Amino acid sequence: MRDWLSPDQREQFDGSGYFEVVGCDSGKRYRIYYGIVPPNVCEIDDAGRPRMGLCFMPLGCLAAADVILAQKIALETDEHSALKVANRISLSRELLRSRSL
Repeated sequence: MRDWLSPDQREQFDGSGYFEVVGCDSGKRYRIYYGIVPPNVCEIDDAGRPRMGLCFMPLGCLAAADVILAQKIALETDEHSALKVANRISLSRELLRSRSL
């Protein structure tokens, strides 16, 4: 998975346990977290605050690193299709705190 991250994403991931991607269709920013319960993808605003949790993943039983790699590729190459199947989850204060935001 790390080989597929850009240098900036790798640095972010190493320091924070998440990395950010830009959606190919909308230009929106998303933060993908590793090692937490869903939703592990959050749409974020210009100030870096989470706006909405998103839950989508590939079919099959995959390792966590493979799931977040698939999420990264989906948002960067076919954002519209990824969002079409994603469950949207309102982010509660407790959930935001658990993500250290």
